[in-house]
Amino acid sequence: MTAAPCGLEPEPSHSRRRWCGPQRRIGLTGGIATGKSTVAAILSGSHGLPVLDADVYARQLLAPGTTASQAVLDRYGQQVQTPSGALDRRALGRMIFARPGERRWLEALTHPLVKEAFTRDLAWHHRAATVVLVAPLLLEAGLEALCSEVWLVDLDEASQLERLLARDRLNPHEARQRIQAQWPLVRKHGLADVILKNHGDFVALAQQVDMALAGQAT
Repeated sequence: MTAAPCGLEPEPSHSRRRWCGPQRRIGLTGGIATGKSTVAAILSGSHGLPVLDADVYARQLLAPGTTASQAVLDRYGQQVQTPSGALDRRALGRMIFARPGERRWLEALTHPLVKEAFTRDLAWHHRAATVVLVAPLLLEAGLEALCSEVWLVDLDEASQLERLLARDRLNPHEARQRIQAQWPLVRKHGLADVILKNHGDFVALAQQVDMALAGQAT
């Protein structure tokens, strides 16, 4: 699939504009536990590309003493607070995924800040020919406007659930809540320029990454 032309808006509620500058900006996304970090590690380690990660920014934004962290503590108090007074991220996660309205409140707080962090670091890496932007909610948050192309890491839901249960030590109900909080992968297929199928082993995934980076269809 070719990248959406700049200014194209196939869905009324979400801008689908893309970056049109000379720098190649790969927006890497996918569902939770589909393998985004593995692909990012390949792009960084094997190809030496700068990787900017929304999850890293989010952790920094919610670190003790930050404005965003204080806003969360002001809203929820002791139910998301550790004995030391810091933000309990696991407790916060359990709460917001059980209460969609609160998840939307947190996203409204953090998404603009994450976008600012991406914009700041893209300016820092302006001399790089290619930069990778990793974001689980790249499409949901409209961050593809910062990217020249979108890569989607694809995985069947049963494997996604299995990996999430093993990785984050959640119960099945909590894991499904987290998966369902994101757009279904099938919805993202039509908005991606490259689909990386993470159904095999690491070697097969790395080969797909190599092909996509070379501009070959995957």
